[in-house]
Amino acid sequence: MLDYPFTPPTAVDPPDEWRELRATCPVAPVRTPAGIEALLLTRYDDVRTTITDRRFVRNTPAGSNAVGTQAAFMADEAQHMRWRRLLSRSFTAKRMTALEPGIARITHDLIDEMTKQGPPADLRTALGFPLPVYVICDLLGVPAADRERFARWSDHFLNLTRYTAEEARQSGLEMWQYMLAHVEAKRSAPGDDLLSELVTVVDSEDGRLTEQECVFTGQALLVAGHETTANMIGKMVAMLLAERGRWELLLAEPGLVPSAVEEVLRFDANLGFGMHRLVTERTEIAGTVVEAGTTVLSSTPSANRDERVFDHPDEMDLARSPNPHLTFGAGPHSCLGQSLARVELRTVLAVLLERLPGLELAVPVEELRRRQGLLVGGLEEVPVRW
Repeated sequence: MLDYPFTPPTAVDPPDEWRELRATCPVAPVRTPAGIEALLLTRYDDVRTTITDRRFVRNTPAGSNAVGTQAAFMADEAQHMRWRRLLSRSFTAKRMTALEPGIARITHDLIDEMTKQGPPADLRTALGFPLPVYVICDLLGVPAADRERFARWSDHFLNLTRYTAEEARQSGLEMWQYMLAHVEAKRSAPGDDLLSELVTVVDSEDGRLTEQECVFTGQALLVAGHETTANMIGKMVAMLLAERGRWELLLAEPGLVPSAVEEVLRFDANLGFGMHRLVTERTEIAGTVVEAGTTVLSSTPSANRDERVFDHPDEMDLARSPNPHLTFGAGPHSCLGQSLARVELRTVLAVLLERLPGLELAVPVEELRRRQGLLVGGLEEVPVRW
């Protein structure tokens, strides 16, 4: 039995074990740091099946700091799908794209602050971390003065080692109380933000979101949309600067930014620990019989490098098309916030190319360090100069 997760050669490269397992043992017995014994899936088709097949259900790992209310909400399939239907009516790609000017303005402001301090700078702290929480606060109609509180709550929810379970629980309670008062205020005096729309829209089939569902929505947007995108901004820049030719190509052909973002999302080898799924009935995966009650771990970043699906998967092709990566999941449970994440990443990358064409890593790529204990994966720092 293998110990999981594996140790990669650098903070932005994949571990050798993924390629070996895809070739020889696509359903591999592993043991997690929490002592959980599971089967690790590394091939694209198998990982996609666990995401889309109803025989595989969510199985939150013991010891995680997930907010209890969210875990219970996500476990109720009917309630969860009704919530998704109501939210998707407002969370459209068109609406998210309309946020681009505001995201660009925030990006320019943060770059102004960073350049004012002079190089070198930590791009994660200066840009990657604050930008998504500012965007989400704007979406929810949260005053700018409360942004730092949201950033702190997000960090407590998603870090497995830095905070105790009690600290995470307390942060969840604080945010719940804040959002409950915020939702009540929006019902009384709606604005032009997304949350105001959600608390007032009534659907003929699904009714409207309850107070509890609105509060959950605020938490879900923060947890799913802040730390993940914050880390992805840093990783995106690090991957593109790791080989200078990638950055130079985008400077020469800025029209490649959308496909470059998709390739960065596919190429990311640091997406966290993997999705836990519980097998509800005896089934077969890649020729291996798996009994009901077994926990499977799906390695999305390994699936995104499966030679059976992607040509030259270990090469970053900034013009790759099609690019059916699984970073945002697939099927009815694919990430609701993927349109927002894509808009944020495209906007940040375009502004960086425009403002700081000479941007480069301030340390060798081998010296970049992974953030420890995060469910979503990330880099401790992204030191840059310009």
